[in-house]
Amino acid sequence: MPLPNTSNQSMGWASGSSMRLNCEVLVDFDGTIATVDTTDRLLERFAEPAWQDVEDEWKAGKIGSRECMVRQIALLRATPAEIDNFVSEIEIDPAFPAFVALCRSRGLGITVVSDGLDRTVGAVLERNGLELPFRANQLEWLGGDRWRLLFPHGRADCRSLAGNCKCQFAVAPAGTVRVIVGDGRSDFCVAQNAELVLAKSALLRHAAETGLPHVPFQSFAEATSLFAAWLDETLPADHSRQDEMRDE
Repeated sequence: MPLPNTSNQSMGWASGSSMRLNCEVLVDFDGTIATVDTTDRLLERFAEPAWQDVEDEWKAGKIGSRECMVRQIALLRATPAEIDNFVSEIEIDPAFPAFVALCRSRGLGITVVSDGLDRTVGAVLERNGLELPFRANQLEWLGGDRWRLLFPHGRADCRSLAGNCKCQFAVAPAGTVRVIVGDGRSDFCVAQNAELVLAKSALLRHAAETGLPHVPFQSFAEATSLFAAWLDETLPADHSRQDEMRDE
């Protein structure tokens, strides 16, 4: 697939970012790495029917995702073994490991940031042999088939009222290029702070409607190709600048 127009705006990088080497990649989990929204699937299988009423409130903008998930997880009725068996069925985009390999081959930091459940994210990454740092909401077992949700990465000032405020992970030293790969509402805010946004689904529609610079993708095979081309354009310019500075 040919690379889209590589102007600064269409490729989503800030002016002058081609002179930077440091790059941090933040990747969403549900619907991005995982092929489905794993929390919704978990609730569909094990939660009392009222979870959908809470979901409708969230979709209508009446509550934030943090309140939504607290109330929904309180309706979850499953033993740890049942949840772990469910998680073992979750599939990831088959090309995501190649994306990870690309990041590592270029010396880039990559972190999974999810407004979903740590028990799910950690188990799925481990099963696929992906040793990656991740940040997610904490699912705590209360005994029997009862659970509650904790928010180790929540922030009172989160503009999106998310359980996991992803914006905090985009804070980086000056000169760092921030790359966001995502698909949903939990990525809207953090995408505003990125130099490159790879977007699909709801994030893609949001970016198009708000004029946020972005690159559309449908799979990690496509995302890997696009990102590799972007890096090939960006990093050589950086190395050239370093050579010029050494010669001065």
